[in-house]
Amino acid sequence: MIQTDYDPQIAAEHAVELAEKGLTFMGVEVFDPTNFWMLLLRFAFNLLVCWIIIQFFYYKKSRRKDYYFTFMLFSVTIFLLLFLLQSIPMQIGFALGLFAIFGMIRYRTETVQIREMTYLFVIIGISVVNGLAMEVPIASVVAANLLFILVIWLLESNKFLKHTSTKIVLYEKIALIKPERYNDMLADLKERTGLNITKAEVGHIDFLRDVAYLKVYYKADSDEINTIDSITRFS
Repeated sequence: MIQTDYDPQIAAEHAVELAEKGLTFMGVEVFDPTNFWMLLLRFAFNLLVCWIIIQFFYYKKSRRKDYYFTFMLFSVTIFLLLFLLQSIPMQIGFALGLFAIFGMIRYRTETVQIREMTYLFVIIGISVVNGLAMEVPIASVVAANLLFILVIWLLESNKFLKHTSTKIVLYEKIALIKPERYNDMLADLKERTGLNITKAEVGHIDFLRDVAYLKVYYKADSDEINTIDSITRFS
């Protein structure tokens, strides 16, 4: 008669331990259902929040598809980097390092406007929050994302901050740039441009050519951002 040391209780505990660890390959766990579903849910939530901000606040005014593409990919990349590498002890330092690298690169091939830079920073910040806040209650994470959306909505709303567009004008009626003829200059600019100009500032004056650079402020008929309003140099 063959005797064995089989203990059902020990076998059951061992089976539970193997089930918790899951299938491994070369010491690395192949599939963790809890982590997997958490990744999908948080990824979908982060992508939804970033899409709402980009689609309904940024793109609605700027109509820049290139930055739309950039913002969405930044969101996906930052979130997945931080979520999958969250076990690294210096996770916060790693996140800040991404900002430092981005600051050095700074899109040197093109001058990025402050509005685009701000939205990019917001998208990165949201992705960092959603990618690292694993131990934070879900309600707090959702509330933080909703606060992002609420603040952006308030700032982009014309009722809260009225947007004023600007243009640089090369003005040849130099006799009208005198302070005492300011109202005449405004009337002339309104008539010639057809814009609802509210203010004008006199910049560089070239007496050799009898021209002056003016920066005019006007109320745009639409909420769209004019991407060439900020040009200040003329060839």
